[in-house]
Formats: sequence, C-alpha cells, structure tokens
Amino acid sequence: MKPSEIRNLARENILNLQPYSSARLEFTDSDGVFLDANENPFGNLNRYPDPLQRAVKEKLSLITSVPGKNIFIGNGSDEVIDLAFRIFCEPGRDKALTFTPTYGMYEVAAAINGVEMIRIPLDKHFQIGFDSLDKVIADEHLKMIIICSPNNPTGNIIENIESLLPAFKGIVLVDEAYIDFSGRESLLNRIPEYPNLIVSQTLSKSRGLAAARIGIAYAGEEVISLFNKVKPPYNVSGPNQQAALEALDDSEGYKEQVKLILRERKKLIQELLKLEAVVKVYPSEANFLLVEMKNAGFAYDELLKRNIITRNRSSLVKNCLRITIGTPSENQLLLEALTELN
Repeated sequence: MKPSEIRNLARENILNLQPYSSARLEFTDSDGVFLDANENPFGNLNRYPDPLQRAVKEKLSLITSVPGKNIFIGNGSDEVIDLAFRIFCEPGRDKALTFTPTYGMYEVAAAINGVEMIRIPLDKHFQIGFDSLDKVIADEHLKMIIICSPNNPTGNIIENIESLLPAFKGIVLVDEAYIDFSGRESLLNRIPEYPNLIVSQTLSKSRGLAAARIGIAYAGEEVISLFNKVKPPYNVSGPNQQAALEALDDSEGYKEQVKLILRERKKLIQELLKLEAVVKVYPSEANFLLVEMKNAGFAYDELLKRNIITRNRSSLVKNCLRITIGTPSENQLLLEALTELN
C-alpha cells in the first residue's frame, strides 16, 4: 500500500472535516501577554497546554528514533483506539476484526462507533491461524484489524503479525501496551514500510503513569495527520504532559522497575506452580500472569476477603485469574493467601 492510499481508507466526512483551530495552534510561543484564549489570567494551571504535545513527542523521538511527525499522543490508548474507528470505519457499514480472548475495549469502541466486530478465536496456543484468514480479510467492508501483542489477558506475544501487513488493504492496529516486558522487538521499525500500520503504546504500564493517561500511536505521517485532525483540541492536560516528560527522563528508574517486575514474574511463576490450588500458569511476556485455578471463583472471593484484588477472567479463559505482578511484598502476600486455600 502506498502512503497516498491511506486517504482512500478514511471516511469521506473526515476527509472533508474542517478541524477546529485552537488558540495555542495559532500562536505557539511561550512568552507574551496572552489575551487570545479567554483564559483566567491568574493561577498556575490557568493556561491551555500545547495541543500537539511537542515536548513529549520530541522526547519519545529521541528514545525510539521515530520522527515526531509519526507520533500521536492520546488521552490513554483508549483514545487511540476510538479515533481509529472514527476515522476509518463508516458506522453501520464497515467492519473490524480482532482475535479472542483479548482486550475488551476493542469491542466496546466498535459498538460505540456502530461498527460490526468480527471475533475469531485464537488457537490453543493463543496464536492467530493466519492460513484461514484469506476469505475474511478479502471482505471489502473490513476496514481494520486490531491485535494486542503481548495479548491481554493471555500474556503472550502474537507471532507473525507482519504477514498481515502486505496482504490486508485496511488498517492494522497493533496494541503493544506490554511490549516493554517482553524483551521482543517492537513493530515500530516496520512503520516506514507499511503505511497501513498503527502501533499503539502507553506510558501506563512500564512507565507507571496509568493515572496520567498517556497513550501513543506511531504511524505514517498520513495517519497521524488524520488523528490530529479529529482529536479534541486539548486532549492531554498540561500536568499530564509534564508527568510524561519526567517519566521519560527517568530512564534508570524505568529500567530498574522493569527488571524488578521481570524477576518477580519469574519467581511468582515458580512459586504458583507449587500450590495445590493452581492448575497451570500460562507463559507470559507481560507484567501479569494468566493462572488456571482449580476453582477460580472461590480463589477470587477468598483473596478478596484478604483485600487482595485480582481479575477473574473465567468468562474469557475457563477457570482463570489474571494476576498483575506487584511489589515483592505484595506478591508474597498473594502466595501466602493462596497457600491457605490448599
């Protein structure tokens, strides 16, 4: 697919949209007597933030080697997902595809935007059966494929995603929220080759900024320009942009926390497998474990009584809890509580 063909995938009303031009887009200097945006002249948070988050993009560009023109900053990854539906999928006509079990927000975003979601189950190894997809991806109304890798709630990397990129004529959105825990290479380096690829990442997980809601989309310049056209004028607050800059500056703290989480993940897997209440721990390349229990509902309730909160994912994978890797002391409390269930 050529970069120029991306515009053919976008909805006509989006292409024809005259975007709102905010005051801080029209004047970007930081010094001056600001009488242009109807702001209160008093206070520390009285000025509108940079609508294009230029400083955050510059920092990300230094870290990832992805040019700023290929970066979009959203109010969490959920905004990235929602904007992709709004830009590329015509309500009541177009379809999207995902592979289950996976992150539930994809289906919610599709429903909100009036887009039919096709759900194809992953195989027993939680991988995509690419050989059986030819007929599905040939559907002219299929506009977007969403893949979570490492996947939530299963924790595994989805292999061979690259095989879809030249074969599919729509958008492929790869959600890499947990990529920093995998030791695998991101698909970021494939963006120049595939204009239809969007790689979504976040500062919520490995950077510890879940409360700040900093989602990132890396894509070709044509896609990013459409995202910026449709997004709300000031979609990321000033304090949250500052939190992102501080987190991105702390490279040593980030590396140490990821190392600790990976050590605890390995230890927790070993200790969980010793417990009578545990049937299986699925392989994980994320900061959580999918754990099959003898009785997941009972285990969940008993942990809750001890103020230990896990996620019961039995509706997605039979008899399974999803357990986030906590601090060493939190993980020890979990193990002690599960031992008492034996």
